[in-house]
Amino acid sequence: MDPYFGYEIAIALIGLYGLILYLLYRAGRIGPERSLSLFGPALMTKTQRGRSLLDRWGRFSRFWSVIGDLGVTLAAIAMAVIVALLILGAITSLRLSPSQAPTPQEALGLPGINPIIPLGYGIVALVVGIVLHELMHGVIARSQKIGVKSLGILWFVIPIGAFVEQDDAEMQAASRRRRDRVAAAGVLANFALTVVFFVALSGLIASSVAPNANGVGIAYVESGTPAANVSLAAGDIITAIGTAPTPTTNLFDAALANSTPHETVTVTYYSASLGHSVTTSVVLATNPNNSSRGFLGVAVYALTPSEIRGILIWPPGSDAGPVTGTLDWLVLPLAGIEPVSGTPASYFHLTGVMAHVSPSAFWIGANLLYWLAWMNLLLGLSNALPLFPLDGGLLFRDFAASLAARVKRGWTAAHLDEFGGRAAAVSSVLVLLLLLWQFIVPRLL
Repeated sequence: MDPYFGYEIAIALIGLYGLILYLLYRAGRIGPERSLSLFGPALMTKTQRGRSLLDRWGRFSRFWSVIGDLGVTLAAIAMAVIVALLILGAITSLRLSPSQAPTPQEALGLPGINPIIPLGYGIVALVVGIVLHELMHGVIARSQKIGVKSLGILWFVIPIGAFVEQDDAEMQAASRRRRDRVAAAGVLANFALTVVFFVALSGLIASSVAPNANGVGIAYVESGTPAANVSLAAGDIITAIGTAPTPTTNLFDAALANSTPHETVTVTYYSASLGHSVTTSVVLATNPNNSSRGFLGVAVYALTPSEIRGILIWPPGSDAGPVTGTLDWLVLPLAGIEPVSGTPASYFHLTGVMAHVSPSAFWIGANLLYWLAWMNLLLGLSNALPLFPLDGGLLFRDFAASLAARVKRGWTAAHLDEFGGRAAAVSSVLVLLLLLWQFIVPRLL
């Protein structure tokens, strides 16, 4: 089979998409005031249908005003957090070698481009996140008596999101507090969705998933090693070496550190293929990195099956601490654990009402919930950046103007808006520099 078949299909689809856009443009069907228009390379399909629904939802103005104020507060906190992370990343990048520097693909949270975001789960999560993000903008806008001109879908070969087009003149004429509620609405929606999908995943895992054994999960077995000779395989769980239980990777490493080459030890493990525990004798080889230590020939995941389950249920409850547990939840894709399929999935069995459900179908649903939470968190943080034209850029403009109004009491409204615009332009440049810094500077040192 052609190894580049997938790329060839993608190129052909993009070419066909470009041809369709060209023909629509030549036919006069694409234009700023038409139902079809371009947003960069993306096609926007606009409609006025759905505005009445936004009006009905937005009529509870007091309720949505409170929600909008909460969104402004959360967006401000998220803005500070994401900028602090960018600064920390810039400082850390000074110690990176060119080979350790992140790639531009890793900076883009796009499925199929970012190597850690799976295409299928990523597209579904991205579309859901963007659609509800924009829908919240529309609802809050109508609650603040700001008009919505159109709604629509954004296409780039496939649907990649949605948009709600507010009336720019009414947005500018509104008070800073009202328009900030609208700007922060999308960030609030994404954070709310993160919580909803996280809780759904947590409850599902807590009630339906149990590890097959309490030990370390084998990621792979090197051929020709003692482990391979006794049929240990990826997906098995080692629970003891000799008389020493191995419920954590540290205890597993310690057990091997105390062994010697050619020593015969017993290994107790849960066999994924047999479905029960096995105890077998193994003659250890010489460790290629330390000739005084025994060598089994397996690589294990840094997180045990029990730890993976615990982190999916409640990351702050990790034995390593709430911060480490939360970071572990975020980097499960980097560890090769999420999406849970193949080897990681074989560490668990289903219980409760899900006991008779197909494991593959179950994990598809569970993985989707994880990526819905993960992508919405990413969207919320990204949109909080003080960078035009993101929501955070609009908010930072008004934050700067509000601060100036307290200090420069003699400034007119026009002067304050001008100052806010300049402050947001400066912040946009600084954020872009921080983003580029992490990819460029390590390669120059």
